[in-house]
Amino acid sequence: MPTVLRKYGFRFHFYGSDMHEPAHIHVTGNGGKAKIWLNPTDVAEQQGFKTNDLKRILDVTSENRDLFLEAWNEFFKSVS
Repeated sequence: MPTVLRKYGFRFHFYGSDMHEPAHIHVTGNGGKAKIWLNPTDVAEQQGFKTNDLKRILDVTSENRDLFLEAWNEFFKSVS
């Protein structure tokens, strides 16, 4: 499960088994976990995050969307 970014105590990563889903990033930290779609940026699911944490996660995801998509495409190109 490649880690793409660590910021504000959150780990942004994805799983190799995600290849058949639309591009997204998983986020863990601060007692929560979430799955964030990248196209468009939106919460797919979340558990345990406070509202301000979720807002920060969405901000970081929007700011780094291109990085996340590039990492997603590179990783899944190499495993297919």
